[in-house]
Amino acid sequence: MSEYLDEINYDKLINRNLLGVVRDALKIASVQGLPGENHFYITFRTNEKGVELPKMLQIQYPENMTIVLQHQFSDLMVDDDKFSVVLVFGGVPYTLVIPFHAISYFADPYAKFGLSFEMAERVSKLEDMDIQDTSKPNAIPAEVISIDSFRKK
Repeated sequence: MSEYLDEINYDKLINRNLLGVVRDALKIASVQGLPGENHFYITFRTNEKGVELPKMLQIQYPENMTIVLQHQFSDLMVDDDKFSVVLVFGGVPYTLVIPFHAISYFADPYAKFGLSFEMAERVSKLEDMDIQDTSKPNAIPAEVISIDSFRKK
């Protein structure tokens, strides 16, 4: 990290680290297969830069697609910024390449674990818009919510 930052963007830091959880889970599956009953549901934006799909899938899923990695997948390869996997559609194997930044949802139902990356995407889009400054009159104040109310007691 050699560039000087004017501020710390916590949303980007959180998003990057949560995608690291997805990356690490996929790396485990690529090395040893899925342990026990674990399986992954991965939803991604098909129109995102770097996504590689067969044309028929791009037509069928122009915006989002969910894949399931459970019993019938092969050649799972995980890089720092993307993963590829061979899945069978209509009896024909196809290689899909999915950059991590294209993922909008990741879940392992067996582990009762899920991550949604939609919020980070919406925050990023809001940053690009002209959002009203809360120091101005008629601005809507932000509400701070304590995480204590969500903790198990």
